[in-house]
Amino acid sequence: MATNGISGDNRRHGAVRKRSQTQTQSGHWVKRDSNTGRFMDVKTSSKTPFKGVRKEK
Repeated sequence: MATNGISGDNRRHGAVRKRSQTQTQSGHWVKRDSNTGRFMDVKTSSKTPFKGVRKEK
C-alpha cells in the first residue's frame, strides 16, 4: 500500500497498488479494483483524476 509519510506533507509516497482508474463518457473518473474488475468509487466532486492511482489505457 502507499504510505503518506510525514504528517502535513500533503502528498502520497508511491502509487496505490491493485487499483486503476478510467474516465466515463460524462467525464467523471471511476476507480476499479484490479483483482476483481469491479468499480469501487466514482469521483463526482470534480472532474480531476484520483491522486496516486494509475490510469488505464
